[in-house]
Amino acid sequence: MTHKKLGLLLGDEEDWPNAFEGLSRWMGQKCNWQGKETAIDVERVRIHPFSLQHGTSYNLVIDRLAYWHFTPREWLKKAALMNDLYLLNNPFTFQSMEKHSAYCAMMRLGFNVPETWFLPPKVGPDNKKYTATAARYHDLFDLPEIARNIGYPIFMKPFDGGGWRGVTRVDNEEELMAAYHASDKELMHIQKGLDNFDVFVRCLGIGPDVRSFKYDPAQPQHLRYVLTDKVVDDDTNEEALLTTKVINAFFRWDFNSCEAIYKDGQLWPMDFANACPDIALTSLHYYFPWAISSLYAWSMFCIATERPMHVTMDIKPYYEIADSERSFKEKLREYAKLADQHLETERYWEFRHSALKDLDEVMWHFTRSGEFDQIIVSTVQQTFPAHEQEQFISHYRQLIQQWINDNHR
Repeated sequence: MTHKKLGLLLGDEEDWPNAFEGLSRWMGQKCNWQGKETAIDVERVRIHPFSLQHGTSYNLVIDRLAYWHFTPREWLKKAALMNDLYLLNNPFTFQSMEKHSAYCAMMRLGFNVPETWFLPPKVGPDNKKYTATAARYHDLFDLPEIARNIGYPIFMKPFDGGGWRGVTRVDNEEELMAAYHASDKELMHIQKGLDNFDVFVRCLGIGPDVRSFKYDPAQPQHLRYVLTDKVVDDDTNEEALLTTKVINAFFRWDFNSCEAIYKDGQLWPMDFANACPDIALTSLHYYFPWAISSLYAWSMFCIATERPMHVTMDIKPYYEIADSERSFKEKLREYAKLADQHLETERYWEFRHSALKDLDEVMWHFTRSGEFDQIIVSTVQQTFPAHEQEQFISHYRQLIQQWINDNHR
């Protein structure tokens, strides 16, 4: 038997790590693939000084921290380059291909991203070189005129994202100038807002496993993921799923979400570089068991098959398709073939249906356990004020029970 170690690099999250660790125990902390049994220990990663020459005991790390915490980010990069550590997600591309670069690349592939402009900072660095450069080479610009040409509403947001950090809806010139003034030294985008849309579609991709959800960002967290049997029509749903898979494969991201607006028969991807996608019980609720089992399955696949870490990108084949005379729908299907090759889609599903053939049943029994119920209770107690806890414990229990009923085996 081969022994492997899976690390969870965490911040303040407890809900999904507890569920992931629980599912691993219920699965027996092992899997058998092509006659080779692999024992897997799940451990939470500690943060401390490290030698660049030292190895690591981890084989795979699920990273939920390095997008803002630079010490573990540099450790992850070191371990990927020197120790062949597999990472969910790739810190190299998330660092270099932030939302700005992601927009550019997907526009190059022909995706229907809303019109987006990059703005110089309202306040530049406080040094003589910047002052001299700005005076000599920076062009004055008319921001209200740019906004009028784009058309209100507009969203102003940091070019590198950050969990809705600094995002402002702008409906007129006064709000525009106030938002730009408040941005200070931040580098900002302004992007065309799409009002009166039909559906806000949010997809979560974990390896080749992608699922679409109807999402309502105007609601409080516990109501944003809307329970529905059909998010959009079949053709649009396929486009949303393939878009997410293609974006993830293009940037070498294993675990990412893609937000898109569906309006007037057109899908508009507008947020798709999420280093730490939402997997919280309090938001995903009914869909939480699917997310945990899918994250577990992809992690086991990468470990048991010794999938190599793909640090670098290979964009040329995508651009060759982009520059062809095909229609966008034809291009999307060709992009998806490249994505499936990178994600080893066929092999993954073979692995899941053989090495993890009991996973869905085990997840179903796990969600019915007292251990899982305690995850619901403790999560609500940590998230909501005392006077709301009884209400929300009941709320989440009902939604998980609905998932149990719908997935009865």
